[in-house]
Amino acid sequence: MSQSFRQPEILEIARRDGKVTVEGLAGHFGVTLQTIRRDLTDLAEAGRLERVHGGAILPSGVANIGYEERRALHHDAKTAIARACAAEVPEKISLFLNIGTSTEAVARELLGHRDLLVVTNNMNVANILAANTDCDVIVTGGSLRRADGGLVGTLAAETIRQFKFDLAVIGCSALDRDGDLLDFDIQEVGVSQTILRQSRRTFLVADHSKLSRSAPARIGSLSQLDAIFTDRPLPGDLARACEGWQTRVMLP
Repeated sequence: MSQSFRQPEILEIARRDGKVTVEGLAGHFGVTLQTIRRDLTDLAEAGRLERVHGGAILPSGVANIGYEERRALHHDAKTAIARACAAEVPEKISLFLNIGTSTEAVARELLGHRDLLVVTNNMNVANILAANTDCDVIVTGGSLRRADGGLVGTLAAETIRQFKFDLAVIGCSALDRDGDLLDFDIQEVGVSQTILRQSRRTFLVADHSKLSRSAPARIGSLSQLDAIFTDRPLPGDLARACEGWQTRVMLP
């Protein structure tokens, strides 16, 4: 297989899994380690990947990948995570769901819940839950981010401050190895921090690829949350930290 055919598939594997390894790609394509190293070097020089020991990851940056692309990535994992999370969401509570493809997946799993009051700054979540007649939906104000249907900014935060939620379910763009929750949009970060302050309990929904990504703005720490719902065990140091913080790690 020529280089021009390998590299797009390498990028697709990186987007799917969060990272690629030299040995794994060499076995996948049936080529030498040196050939794969050249491919990764070319992709890194083009800004498509970031080299790390033994392979490469999606590049750290200040811009997120496209929303439709994110929606398609790790679809099965997000569905399993959402189902596990929804099973822990009681009926007859007030609930906040924020922006993200993972929280959209949770909304779909809540279509059978009853007597929920859901507040959201995610237009997609509101449209999904409109189908649940036993769910009252309140949409915050804010500036519409057309790329993903998110409502951000001061007005969104002001609306959220009018509530005290029984539970919030949030997503993030990246999860650092020290447990920090990261995002790309500083306006969204401000809204997410307000959600944390106004919620009695908070769950994070995040698939394993978030640990292979980076983003420039800090939302907060897993130490502030009650649980993280993810599809693979956390790295040992982070898992032990969560145990010390009493943050439950929930796998499907």
